[in-house]
Amino acid sequence: MTRKYDRVPELSLQAFTDGDAASRKAFEDALYEGFKYFGFIILKDHGVSQELLADAYALSEEFFAQPAENKSAFAAGVDGQRGYTPFGTEHAKDSKHPDLKEFWHVGREFEQDSPLADVYPPNVWPKQPEQFRDTFLNLFDALEEAGMVMLEALAPSLDVDTDYFRRMATDGNSILRLLHYPPVPDGANPNAIRAAAHEDINLITILVAANGGGLELLDRDGNWLPVETDPDNLIVDAGDMLARVANDVIPATTHRVVNPKGPNVSRYSMPFFMHPHPDAMLSCLESCKGDGAKYPDISADAFLKQRLKEIGLAG
Repeated sequence: MTRKYDRVPELSLQAFTDGDAASRKAFEDALYEGFKYFGFIILKDHGVSQELLADAYALSEEFFAQPAENKSAFAAGVDGQRGYTPFGTEHAKDSKHPDLKEFWHVGREFEQDSPLADVYPPNVWPKQPEQFRDTFLNLFDALEEAGMVMLEALAPSLDVDTDYFRRMATDGNSILRLLHYPPVPDGANPNAIRAAAHEDINLITILVAANGGGLELLDRDGNWLPVETDPDNLIVDAGDMLARVANDVIPATTHRVVNPKGPNVSRYSMPFFMHPHPDAMLSCLESCKGDGAKYPDISADAFLKQRLKEIGLAG
C-alpha cells in the first residue's frame, strides 16, 4: 500500500454518511491509511452538536473547580470505571510516576430489567453542577454513534462484514472520561507529565479536541508530532484492542500529553474510549494473519482487567 499522507489526515465524516460511492470509498481508504501510518485521524463534520460540546466543557470545568472533598465523595470503585479518580492516581503502563491529572468516568446506562444492568457498574452522579447527568449521557451517545460509523467505514479495509465492529461494540463497556490537567503544582516530580507515553486500551478513542495544547503522537519514524486541530473537531486514535484484532496491521500508537510550555494553566479534554462488549473475543482477523497471529485470543473483559491493573486502576 502506497502511503498517501505526510501528516495526520483530516476527514469529513459527512463525506461517508452522505456522500456518493466514490466519496465513501475515499473516506474508507483515508481512515485506514491514517490509522495504519499515524494511528490517528482528525474528524470534522461529525454531527456532534457544537452547543453540546460547549456545554460539556463548561460543566466539566465547573465540576473540577469544586473542593477536593466534594469530588472525593464520588470516588470511583476499585476498577475506576465510574465516578471520580483523584489527581495523581493513574500512571502509564510502564511509568513509575503518576500522571498529573484527575478525571471522571461516565459509562453506559441500562434499564433496571436489562440483563446488562448487573454486568456493568452503575454510574454515580454529582448533584452539582446541574444538567451534569443529562449533558454527559447525551455526549456519550453522540460520540458513540460517530465511533460506530467510523468502525463501519473501517470494516471493508480489513475484509470483514460492514457490521463486524458495530456488533462487537454494541452494548460495549465504553467510557467517557472528563479530564482535568490542573496547573502543574510546585514541587511536582520533574519526571512526571500530564499523561506519560501510553497506548489506549480500547478499540478506538474519540477525543473532543482539548481547550489547550500538549497532545503528541509518536510517529513511525520515532518522532513526537503535536496533534492540533480546530476545537470543534474530533481526534480519533486506534487502541490496543483494535491492534490485537488487526495483528498490528493497524498498530496502537503511543501518545502523551506534555506539560505546558507557556502559561501554567488548566487543560480540559474529553476522550470517549470505545470498548467491545465484555464477551467479545479479540481474535486475529483472517485478512491480517500474514505469517501468523501475534497474540492469543482473549476476551475483551479479560484484556481490560489485565490492563487496568497495569495502569493502577485495579488491584
